[in-house]
Amino acid sequence: MTTAAVLTQADLRAQFPQLQSGRAYLDNAAGGLIPARAIQAVTEHLTRYGATNAMPGHRPGAEILALKVRAREATALFMNAQPEDVALAQSATALTFRLAGAFARLWGEGDEVILSGLEHESNASPWRELERQGVTVRVWHARQPDMTLHPDDLAALLSPRTRLVAVTAASNALGVTPDIPAITAQVRAAGAWSIVDAVHAAPHAFPDVQAWGADFVTFSPYKVWAPHLGAMWLRPELRATLPWPKLEFVPQGDITGIEHGTPQFELLAGWLGTLDYLRDLGGHAELTRAALEAASQRIHELEAPVMTRLVEGLLAHDLVTVYGPQGTRGRVGTVAFRVAGESPEQTALRLTAAGVDVAAGHFYAAQPLKDLGLYPQGVVRASIAHYTTLDDIERMLAALG
Repeated sequence: MTTAAVLTQADLRAQFPQLQSGRAYLDNAAGGLIPARAIQAVTEHLTRYGATNAMPGHRPGAEILALKVRAREATALFMNAQPEDVALAQSATALTFRLAGAFARLWGEGDEVILSGLEHESNASPWRELERQGVTVRVWHARQPDMTLHPDDLAALLSPRTRLVAVTAASNALGVTPDIPAITAQVRAAGAWSIVDAVHAAPHAFPDVQAWGADFVTFSPYKVWAPHLGAMWLRPELRATLPWPKLEFVPQGDITGIEHGTPQFELLAGWLGTLDYLRDLGGHAELTRAALEAASQRIHELEAPVMTRLVEGLLAHDLVTVYGPQGTRGRVGTVAFRVAGESPEQTALRLTAAGVDVAAGHFYAAQPLKDLGLYPQGVVRASIAHYTTLDDIERMLAALG
């Protein structure tokens, strides 16, 4: 069932208090802004419960336990998964390191892991840790100049010894979007597992673990306009077999075993507030997968013209070099660039003085920027969200001079 009204961009921008500053916020790749209802949900939880824990023996504890269940169920809807296969913790990085702890008990000398050359270190460093166990780590480099991943290059690396291939759904530095279903199918045909880092992709197109065909998927709610949290999905037939470090009394395969410690209940409440906002954005009265798919489509519609102007405007600038795809195809609304005669930090400082906030650095995307010869100084990164306006882009382009 849908509501009568669909939020206009002006309506939705009004729900983000941070946008009232008058600044053009173009650092969404580092963290999204948060709607008022999510902020209110965090405040109300802390006001009512403080740091009360989930305990079935008293009413407040039972209510908090129910909150945790709702958050897991809602996150599963967001990923098109089942709740028992979804973990929530402080960050996607933490969850990935915990998964690596399980793999360290399974693999050793003679086993191999392949990392795509586009990865954020949260989907690279945990797997390099396996080298301590004797695992060989190989890199599937992106082809220059557009920095895309080619299946022939992966085929040359895959072998009967390959256990895992790690790949991002969208580069957090360059905005490149690999063909995830094709990659996971190629990996599965070789007898290996795949893990997809959807942290940067999720704000632009919500993850669908059923369609992607991966074995593990991570994303970060805080990149999707919620408080700082991380999430991971595990293929159900693998979940019960993975020996991750856990509290002794937690049953083998129980998803809570990988979450480690007391949840941030107030942040779970905020995440539910954000999902309520997304339901509204999709024009639905109830939170369902269909509601979230409608919200994801609405986000695409809002972002498309803004991304086009961002990419084309930077490509047309005489002093700007854009890295990665030289157009809007095969990317999300994140663009890495440099301005001739300036370091990335100098450019970012000049723009922020003009009220336009972009980022400068390597953004933990060490491999792709090393391959481009841009590490460690990095690039300037401008990244949009569905609340970004064409005026925000024009302000940035004008400030570049």
